[in-house]
Amino acid sequence: MSRYIVRFARRAGIVILFLIAALLGTVSGIVLAFAGDLPRISALDDYAPSTITRVHGSHGEIVGEFSTQRRVVVPYEAISPVLRQAILAAEDSQFERHLGLSIPHIIVAAARDVLSSIRGRITGHHTRPKGASTITQQLARGLFPEAVGFEIGDVSLERKIKEALVAVQIEKRYTKPEIFTLYANQMYLGDGAYGVEAAAHTYFGKSARDLTLDEAAMIAGLFQTWRNAPTVNMDRAMRRRAYVLQQMADNGFITQKDADAAKARPIALVSNTARTDSIAPYFLEEVRKELEGRYGAKQLYENGLTVQTALDLKLQDAANRALDEGLRRIDHIHGFRKPKRNVVDERHTIEEFKHPRWDRPMVPGDVVPAVVTEADGTTIHLRAGDYRVSIDRKGFAWTRKTAGTQLVSRGDLVEARLLTMDPAARTATASLEQPPLVQGAVLAIDNHTGQIKAMVGGYSFDQSKFNRATQALRQVGSAFKPFVYTTAIDRGYTPATILQDVPVSFPAGPGQPPYTPRNYEGDFWGPVTLRRALEHSRNIPAIRLMDQLGPKQVINYARRFGLTAPLPPYLPVAIGAAEETLLEMTSAYSVFPNQGVRMVPYDVLKVTDREGNVLEENRPEPKDAIRADTAYVMTQIMRGVVERGTAVRAAALDWPIAGKTGTTDDFTDAWFIGFDPDLTLGVWVGYDLKKPLGPGMAGAEAALPIWIDIFKTWIGDRKERPSFEAPGNIVFVSVDKSNGEPTDADTPGALKEAFIAGTQPGSIRQ
Repeated sequence: MSRYIVRFARRAGIVILFLIAALLGTVSGIVLAFAGDLPRISALDDYAPSTITRVHGSHGEIVGEFSTQRRVVVPYEAISPVLRQAILAAEDSQFERHLGLSIPHIIVAAARDVLSSIRGRITGHHTRPKGASTITQQLARGLFPEAVGFEIGDVSLERKIKEALVAVQIEKRYTKPEIFTLYANQMYLGDGAYGVEAAAHTYFGKSARDLTLDEAAMIAGLFQTWRNAPTVNMDRAMRRRAYVLQQMADNGFITQKDADAAKARPIALVSNTARTDSIAPYFLEEVRKELEGRYGAKQLYENGLTVQTALDLKLQDAANRALDEGLRRIDHIHGFRKPKRNVVDERHTIEEFKHPRWDRPMVPGDVVPAVVTEADGTTIHLRAGDYRVSIDRKGFAWTRKTAGTQLVSRGDLVEARLLTMDPAARTATASLEQPPLVQGAVLAIDNHTGQIKAMVGGYSFDQSKFNRATQALRQVGSAFKPFVYTTAIDRGYTPATILQDVPVSFPAGPGQPPYTPRNYEGDFWGPVTLRRALEHSRNIPAIRLMDQLGPKQVINYARRFGLTAPLPPYLPVAIGAAEETLLEMTSAYSVFPNQGVRMVPYDVLKVTDREGNVLEENRPEPKDAIRADTAYVMTQIMRGVVERGTAVRAAALDWPIAGKTGTTDDFTDAWFIGFDPDLTLGVWVGYDLKKPLGPGMAGAEAALPIWIDIFKTWIGDRKERPSFEAPGNIVFVSVDKSNGEPTDADTPGALKEAFIAGTQPGSIRQ
């Protein structure tokens, strides 16, 4: 008997050895068969996936992003332990113990798939086979989809074999933390986010290192499929999060009590408007064009640059709001226009219609789209999301209509400015609005550096990408006059010099009628001081002065200020017949408070790559424009524009401000450019196709109120007032403001006037 046992054992051993050899041969054959198709795993040593280029404001805030994949690569230590545990519990609880493949899971999955196949043949109902992929296998599939032959729905044996071989190679070369880090940074997690850091910011507005338990569980649930995202299906997201939390409890990462408490909490998402709607889209587009031109699209969109700018987000927000309100105010002058859309006509029901804006928070002051549900003689009733909104007669009084039925019909999609809101009752009151047809632009520049602090290029970037702050050439009107007066001051004139505001004509050339300019008001003041002529923007003195100085001489001075557009040497240029951009005009005005030095405007301060290497760092670039004493005298004269002249409305700010209004004869363009010692702010208003803004819509009426609203934010609650520093050769003399003659300081009408030494009344040079 023992002989047979020994013989059987020998034969069994031979069979086992044969099977092992056959298995090894088969495995070797498989490896050899697929080896040529497998990727070089060593390429992961230089893992550099497509990442987000982020543009930051002056205090580090994110202004905007450029990317093909929204990803921020973070190290293992920057992923919170609770998020790591959640991912392991949900995707691969044996990750720390296997070598890339989980044999028990493969056997169980295979048996399940066989039974499912048999059941399908009997019932005729086939289900998709379920895999048993480890984190390493999923990483192999995500990093090398073409090499492993991965396609959505493909669970073929060949693909699985390739995937397993790649996974084993990854495990041989890298540590578990390295593999986990690659996995956490690589996978797509919905809503445009790749990797855990981008997902954490997208859904919760925080870093992956700061996630709470229930937040971590929700993100871990997205690794199975992005369709578990709460922005896709909230119920599904809640169920998947509950599953992850239970797995964490079952695997001992958390207690059952903690799991149950987290399951009960709602998923609280942060608003993603900061990501989808940049606060400064026109500025961001300027940065994009500049960087793409220097570095190319691939580096900009895929290599995760960090771009630092000087954009002041608080000032930018004020500029956005002030321009929007200012343009709407001007647009109201021209009456109400019939709404372009009616949802009923588009075969929507009023109750079921949805607008994307309604997914974002709404607060009093916001202008939001709303659908008219009913209109009667006294009230317009609307729906904005789940809010029932009402507009009374006061809310549409600007339309000069007496009944809501004269304005809108059921189903019309209109704009409503929310006034009061009752979140509990889901009701609100509002005033009627409409998208303005008039356009405008805003630009703010730091006087001492040239850094752009705020930029708005039009009413709506979505409607028009054309940047009216940098691209639009518009007639500047009287905003050009300071360059004429600067030329005069630099050539010996003073604020007290008497100019003649009397009728005058100039020859216009053979066969042409003489050029006979007139003042805006249509009258003449006779002898007037240079200061008073500029304060009140008198046309005749400016033109006569340009004639005396010589048009070419004035234009040469304008070029010193950085104006590059064509400036023909004709007298009408003195009152703004030429065209310039808001960018160049604002930069030019910054010369006055900066002691005659123009700082070349720029938007990008520094650019670094994903490793922190500095690619460029821009510095202020000064250009000498005019003498410091001339700049100071002009600043003092332009302060008079605010204190007594055409911009006197700005005097209410009680701040050291100087500037100049600009208006064209037919009211097609309205300007105000003003400054304090540190900031120059320019505002332009007009239609894209030149036509009048409306009766009386001069710079002081159309542009100045917008400027004031923005500058209030710049001043803020500062108590310490800056001052315009006088050069050492400036002397002050009290003069009569009406005729410029010296007088006692306490004489009524006396004005403390600034003179360049040697030009003051009574001096030898003078």
